[in-house]
Amino acid sequence: MIQKIRMDMSIGSNIQKRRYQCKLKQDQVIAKMNLMGIPISKSSYAKIETNRMNIKVSELVALAKILDCEVGDFFKDLK
Repeated sequence: MIQKIRMDMSIGSNIQKRRYQCKLKQDQVIAKMNLMGIPISKSSYAKIETNRMNIKVSELVALAKILDCEVGDFFKDLK
């Protein structure tokens, strides 16, 4: 049985924009997440930024710390 991911809120592009603003590469973000005890692979992280995988709350909180922003910033200007 194939499980389809139902799109909820597309925050991936906001995460990606914030990463660009911080001048970080995906590999750098992934390494920092792993150091924080949040295991994530490059392919899983890429899927989060392209809205092909849902993000866990722990990942969202870690990204806010790494990207020096508030969790709510990832939800700004969503349609």
